[in-house]
Amino acid sequence: MNIKALVPVRSGSMRVSNKNIRPFCDSTLLEEKLKHLLAIEELSGVVVNSNDDHMLEISERMGAETVKRDPHFASNSVSMSDVYVDMAENMDCEHIMFANVTNPLCNTETYRKAISQYHVMGKEHDSLASAAYVNEFLWLDGKPTNYDVVHQPRSQDLPPITRLTFAFCLLPRSLMIARKNVIGEKPMMFVTDEIEAVDIDTNLDFFIAEALYRKIVLEGRNPNDILS
Repeated sequence: MNIKALVPVRSGSMRVSNKNIRPFCDSTLLEEKLKHLLAIEELSGVVVNSNDDHMLEISERMGAETVKRDPHFASNSVSMSDVYVDMAENMDCEHIMFANVTNPLCNTETYRKAISQYHVMGKEHDSLASAAYVNEFLWLDGKPTNYDVVHQPRSQDLPPITRLTFAFCLLPRSLMIARKNVIGEKPMMFVTDEIEAVDIDTNLDFFIAEALYRKIVLEGRNPNDILS
C-alpha cells in the first residue's frame, strides 16, 4: 500500500495558544511528531498541511512534504468535514494515516503496529482508528448510560466502551473524501494504553503531556514505574 502520513497543524488554536509550536520539552509538538513519523519506513511520506508559513518551514527543514492550506480551511468557522475533504484532495497517495501532533506520547512502534494491522484487516472494516477504553460512570440527560444505579458495578467491570483519541486514523484517501471524515463506516478500533491516549486540548493537558513525555521519552523511564 502507498500510505502517507497527514499531519494537520494550523495557527489560531482557541484553547491552547500556539500549541503546535509552543515550547514543549525543549522542542515543539510539531517537531517531536515529525521526528517519530519520519522514522517509519512503512510510510511513503509525511505531509504537513498548514496555513502557517513558519510551521511549513519547520516541516520542510525536517524533511516532510508540505501543503499550504487555504485560509478558509484554517478558520474557526469552517466545518471539519470540509477541511477533511480539502486535505485529502491535496494528498497524492492511495491511503492516508491522519496523525495529530496533540498526541505526543503515541510512539513510533505503535504507529508501526497500527499500519501492520491496517494491511491485514478484513473486509468487515474499512478504516482503523486509535481508541482508548472509557472506565467511567457516564450520564446523559439525567440518566446513566453504561450502568445500573441499583446494581452499581465496580469501575473495572463497566462495559468496554471506547472513545476515539485521533492519535492516528488510517483509511483510503478516496474514503476520506467520500465520507468527509477520517473515520470510515466500519472502523476497526485500535486500543492504546492510557498514556498513549493522552491528547492535548487544554493548558492542563499540555502540562501533563509535557511532564509525561519528559519522563518517558527523554529520560527513558518505564511508564509502569511512573504510574504505580
